[in-house]
Amino acid sequence: MSFPPKKPRRLRRTPNVRRLVRETALTIDDLILPLFVREGKNERRPIASMPGCFQLSGDELLSEAGKASAAGIPAVILFGIPDVKDAKGSGAYDPDGVVQHALRALKKSIPDLVMIADVCLCEYTDHGHCGLVVKKPDGAWDVDNDATLDLLARTAVGLADAGADVVAPSAMMDGQVAAIRTALDEAGHHAVAIMAYSAKYASAFYGPFREAAESPPRFGDRRSYQMDPPNVREAMREIRLDIEEGADLVMVKPALAYLDVVSRARNAFDVPIAAYNVSGEYAMLKAAAANGWLDETQAMLEILGGIKRAGADMILTYHALEAAAALRSDPHAGPRE
Repeated sequence: MSFPPKKPRRLRRTPNVRRLVRETALTIDDLILPLFVREGKNERRPIASMPGCFQLSGDELLSEAGKASAAGIPAVILFGIPDVKDAKGSGAYDPDGVVQHALRALKKSIPDLVMIADVCLCEYTDHGHCGLVVKKPDGAWDVDNDATLDLLARTAVGLADAGADVVAPSAMMDGQVAAIRTALDEAGHHAVAIMAYSAKYASAFYGPFREAAESPPRFGDRRSYQMDPPNVREAMREIRLDIEEGADLVMVKPALAYLDVVSRARNAFDVPIAAYNVSGEYAMLKAAAANGWLDETQAMLEILGGIKRAGADMILTYHALEAAAALRSDPHAGPRE
């Protein structure tokens, strides 16, 4: 007896059949909204390279975070833009710093929203690097890894004091997770989780973020401490080290050009994995949509669905509010012709 050939198209015939066999579901629960907070009041400064995104004063931040909460988005991550920067990035660990103020206000106003705070010095240093810069005997510059650890730990504790539920070290300093976990525990913040930027690549896709955060390096670049883009085995080592040091969640950044890294990490590690759909990826889609080259909503859902399919448990994306609106209007939304 012969059997007819399989016909996969039978399971694609109608929307409801496709729903029944769909392997990956993107939901609002997967989304984290990044927000930029600056000092002042009634400030809502557009970011030219990131249409629809703004530098927000504290009052405007409350409004934007309120929209996220009302949309069902479970978490936001905050990046600070201080009025004054210095060589040591002291605004990062100032108890009265811009993010610390924002966290206290958010925790009081929207206590159920998960507050994630970025832990890095680049937004606060006048040179734009992620740690303390020193001159070597030959006159060249370098970032002092171990001296930076103390400041990152101090920053994390201050952010936890202000109400952060999760701290997210992104400086790519060796040993930063262990230093922060130790400092948090010693300060009594045992319940504060660490989302480690474990596989953070030296990417060209960060350009718009550096405009948004006013943090481009004044000299050199960050390739000596961020990861080399061609490497994936190195990413697995970085992730493993961070987990061993106490990371509760790990991140791959950027997302689109590194979906293989997300997939490898998902297969190798049994911890929640975040992927950062970064500013350059957002800006490319916005530009293509503005020119009529792509359907923005459908392309957005396809991109975010692809990141989820690769293995991400959560996605940091500037599209979060737009994605939530699309998913709320049609929970089964997905790319379609």
